[in-house]
Amino acid sequence: MSDSPLHRLAEQGQSVWIDYLSREFLRPQGLERMVREDALVGVTSNPTIFQKAIAGSDSYDEQLREVLDAGAEPQEAFYALAMRDVADACDVLLPVWERGSGRDGFVSLEVDPNLAYDAEGTVAEALDLHQRVQRPNLLVKIPATTPGLAAIEDVIAQGRSVNVTLCFSLGRHGEVAESYVRGLERLVAAGGDPESVASVASFFVSRVDTEADRRLDELGGHEHLKGRLAVANAKLAYQRYREVFSGPRWDSLAARGASPQRCLWASTSTKDPAYSDVMYVEELIGPETVTTMPEETLRAFADHGTVAPTLERDLDAARAVFDDLAAAGVDYDDVTDVLETEGVRKFAESFDQLLEDLRTKAGQLSAA
Repeated sequence: MSDSPLHRLAEQGQSVWIDYLSREFLRPQGLERMVREDALVGVTSNPTIFQKAIAGSDSYDEQLREVLDAGAEPQEAFYALAMRDVADACDVLLPVWERGSGRDGFVSLEVDPNLAYDAEGTVAEALDLHQRVQRPNLLVKIPATTPGLAAIEDVIAQGRSVNVTLCFSLGRHGEVAESYVRGLERLVAAGGDPESVASVASFFVSRVDTEADRRLDELGGHEHLKGRLAVANAKLAYQRYREVFSGPRWDSLAARGASPQRCLWASTSTKDPAYSDVMYVEELIGPETVTTMPEETLRAFADHGTVAPTLERDLDAARAVFDDLAAAGVDYDDVTDVLETEGVRKFAESFDQLLEDLRTKAGQLSAA
């Protein structure tokens, strides 16, 4: 077995997923090779990833012609393209899912981000995507907005697996975990089997520092506080995870086969070139977690990442960061509120741009 940093992450109990998916990546030397050689056990995607993949490649043209000739509108055409990629990736990762009893081997597909504030619409689309993809190792991504919390609970209660995306704050992360537990309790009360349900809470990292650092720059004179909030935030989220998924309430669900909703570290690419390109991986290594990395970050970590159990180090210092930032004039709640709103908006813009790209490509294919 390889002794690469990626394999050593797995030895620490942390699952390595990649935040990337495209039709080219599904060719034999892509995903299959990384599962075999790089300890990769999961895939995440989002509208931005698909927008870049579809717009920048002719690999989708043949299928796009077929679905357009069948009368599909751009949004339905997108889902046809994306679901084929996701289903194929699920098939590649199915042996991982089977070997790990449903712990890993998942592929994520996001609901339309324009539904982020529509709980009923989100539930309907999440259940529809599960029904159409028909893979046990599919995670449907639902954003952690206030309406999203109700949708998460309802989808879990239907026995479907969920990747909760766009978690930024400790308070919202706690609400996400509560929605998951309540959904499981409803599932069990209705006679369902919680063993077949999985969930991760995608806690975003680097974007938190980007916003907090911007505010510190505006305030001036607080260089020592820059680049500290994101890691501190994630470390305390993990402590909340450990609290929620223990004790009598959780134990009764675990006895029936329920799995805890692991923290997934998302947005792990470093945005500030002054920081290490692997800092958001190195600083958040711990058991029962997932780290999902874009390919560039994954390659960088495989090349020069340092592996050590860092996630529960210096917790008092992590707590102090919040006090220090408040004293400096940075409003944590406003930072995370802005990031949630901005995150939804950016994904929605990528989704809308994707549909516009499909309209353009449809015109080009028709002319050809």
